Amino acid sequence: MFGKKKSTPQIDKDQLELIQNAQKRIKQKKRLYIHFVIFLIGAIFLIIANTLLGIGEDFKFFGYDWFLFAVLIWLFLLVYHVFNVFITHKFMGKAWEKQQLEKLVSKQQERIEKLKDGFVREEKLLAQTQAYNKAKSEKNKSELTIIVAAAENHAIGKGNQLIWHLSDDLKRFKNLTNGHHIIMGRKTFESFPKPLPNRTHIVITRQKHYKVPDGVVVVNTLADAIDASKNDTQPFIIGGGEIYKQAMDVADKIELTRVHHNFEADTFFPEIDTKVWTETANAFHKKDEHHDYEFSFITYERKQ
Repeated sequence: MFGKKKSTPQIDKDQLELIQNAQKRIKQKKRLYIHFVIFLIGAIFLIIANTLLGIGEDFKFFGYDWFLFAVLIWLFLLVYHVFNVFITHKFMGKAWEKQQLEKLVSKQQERIEKLKDGFVREEKLLAQTQAYNKAKSEKNKSELTIIVAAAENHAIGKGNQLIWHLSDDLKRFKNLTNGHHIIMGRKTFESFPKPLPNRTHIVITRQKHYKVPDGVVVVNTLADAIDASKNDTQPFIIGGGEIYKQAMDVADKIELTRVHHNFEADTFFPEIDTKVWTETANAFHKKDEHHDYEFSFITYERKQ
């Protein structure tokens, strides 16, 4: 009783046009039928008026009674009406057929455009998938790692030198980087008395004709450094501050030694965004006779 109102069915525009044309056609035929009935009645009336009532019986054209010409003229009008309904204004004439053909072509064109859009989207998706798979494959081949020791206030150095001496940290650095490419800035490289053994050094500098010992690779950008170490399964970024900042956007892992103390410094490590990085390992070390500060070895991996 108080149910929802029935929704009025929506009529397609083409269907509505067909209904309207059908209504016009019915009106045309009704008018023609009325014309035909009036013609019959009128013709009979003219014949009766002339033959039985004697109206205009002496009035003739070319030897024929006048009502014969009147009936012929009316018959001509009726024939013209029939021609107009069934020939000139047909329900589905050439104009209507042309209009429907244009609509059909337009709809087919729309479908073609939709198919084209679909193909374009599929091609983009396929390209993205291929690019992703390629990147993933390359990532599996090489894992770019930042290795750094930073204080609680993110200090990493002063005057191009380390602020502290932690023997276990130096051992860890040696064990992790041994046999790998190490990527660094010019100032970091110049802080070494000599190149570190059993490692391939890649130095980033803008200086032209920068002289280095044999075996050291010189490049101009971080991207070139990464490309130069692409055959290494785990190249390491070892500093300094500006190189670390650039590497944070492209590195896969961070091996951090967090020194639990604050220091005055002129070089700092970027803050690690936990929305981007996940801590996967954490080992705490107390200070002892060989270590003046407490520290932790922490591993971060980039979130997928």
